[in-house]
Amino acid sequence: MTPDGRLRLHLQRTLDGSCPVVFRELTEPRELARWWGPDGFTIPSVESDLRPGGAYRIAMQPPEGDLFHLVGEYIEVEPPVGLSYTFRWEDPDPEDRETVVTLSLHDIDTARSELVLDQGDFATERRRALHEEGWSQSLGKLGELLAAPLD
Repeated sequence: MTPDGRLRLHLQRTLDGSCPVVFRELTEPRELARWWGPDGFTIPSVESDLRPGGAYRIAMQPPEGDLFHLVGEYIEVEPPVGLSYTFRWEDPDPEDRETVVTLSLHDIDTARSELVLDQGDFATERRRALHEEGWSQSLGKLGELLAAPLD
């Protein structure tokens, strides 16, 4: 919770890869489908119109249960250093509300970058914690993907 009482999520990760490489992983549908979602989830499809005002839709399949979708609209697209978009679930949980995700990239050196994620405002601490777990697992998979040697 922020000092003013708002429920927000803030994460930072150091990733192998320059800002352009990481930005591509964050925005290209084929790449995004490789790492997006909590552990055990698959991503059957990603639709994206990567421009301010453009929409996206991500199909998420949990290990057990029905397919569901994440949708939103891009607010800012600043390759290779920034991206922000709205984030909402189709058929949301009663505790859900639309949030805004802001992703910022900063070069550490020629081979590594820092990703800063900010998301909010959440309606409940329970929903914020759920997003923290999902993002932490997703960004862990992204980190492993970027650290893997090229075949």
